Amino acid sequence: MYKIGTFNKISPVGLDKLTDEYVIVEDQNEANGIILRSYDMHDMEFSEDLLAIGRAGAGTNNVPVDRCSELGIVVFNAPGANANAVKELCLCGMIMAARNVPDGIAWAKTLKGSEGVGPQIEKGKGQFAGTEILGKTLGLIGLGAIGRLVADAALALGMNVIGYDAFMSDALKEQLPQGVMVVEDLAELYPQCDYISIHVPANDATKGMMNAAAFAQMKDGVIFLNFARDKLMNDDDLLAALASGKVAKYVTDFADDAVLNADEPGIIVLPHLGASSAEAEDNCAAMAVTQVMDYIENGNIKNSVNMPNANLGPKGACPRLSVICKANAEPDVMFKLNELELANVVCETRGDYSYILADLEDKTIDLQVAGVIRARII
Repeated sequence: MYKIGTFNKISPVGLDKLTDEYVIVEDQNEANGIILRSYDMHDMEFSEDLLAIGRAGAGTNNVPVDRCSELGIVVFNAPGANANAVKELCLCGMIMAARNVPDGIAWAKTLKGSEGVGPQIEKGKGQFAGTEILGKTLGLIGLGAIGRLVADAALALGMNVIGYDAFMSDALKEQLPQGVMVVEDLAELYPQCDYISIHVPANDATKGMMNAAAFAQMKDGVIFLNFARDKLMNDDDLLAALASGKVAKYVTDFADDAVLNADEPGIIVLPHLGASSAEAEDNCAAMAVTQVMDYIENGNIKNSVNMPNANLGPKGACPRLSVICKANAEPDVMFKLNELELANVVCETRGDYSYILADLEDKTIDLQVAGVIRARII
């Protein structure tokens, strides 16, 4: 019987994917797999029984990925499962900003309890007159699952779309909706756009990338949308850009103290609702659970953020070997496996780590090899 631990409220649709071979446990030290959403695991100690962590969402900032790699724990995420939910909220944010919807709602509420509301609204509505998005230009920084969906929807709404991705490839270009203008440098994107929406992960390379130098290249009065991560923004530079009018509005569902407590007008803060739709939570949980089960039962890896993908399909009757090792140990492990002349072996490397999966048939193997982090027989 395999044991699964959970943090946060995990969608029943996802947990229903667990077969009769699994039981949900309260003691995380007993778990072979953990499914979570935003729970912060950085201060947790992990037991030797823990094989995998499934993040029911895209970002894994709340998981100590490097430490998991060192311990041979595979960390999965659910890329694309919440993409439509984020796309819809991004479009909502763009239209709210364009039409001054939040300010209009707040003003209308001040009329509560007064008489002659109709005439007052007709007289005062002009102060909230906005602009339409039709014919405007949207810049997308990041053209992954979410960025592509936003691009497709914006084009359908009559916008022009310019896109940039730091990891642009021919394969990615083929996935883009027809009509997206792709640029190779953000300096080409900034000055052309009425709206800019960022959809990249937060890491050392992207932290604070939206800074004074970036804002200076943008159109005066640009509307900037951030439904990715707060750490992408240099708060001081953002607030200065809002104060000067360079940025007319900043729309985000990742507010930090500096932004939420700022006095600058034009800041529209939402709770972190990007992936908080019933459908997205179901999709993310189902994907996370399915991937963790496939790894535990078959050794297959798909959508891991710290280990390479590898797949030998469903495990048959014979034992299957699963090995996580340092990349420099991979030749020694493969040498031993090659001596067995096995039919089904896959070996993949990602960064400092290699993953090897092999059907042992009727063979046995001694894996006392330096650099092997975790080896198990399934």
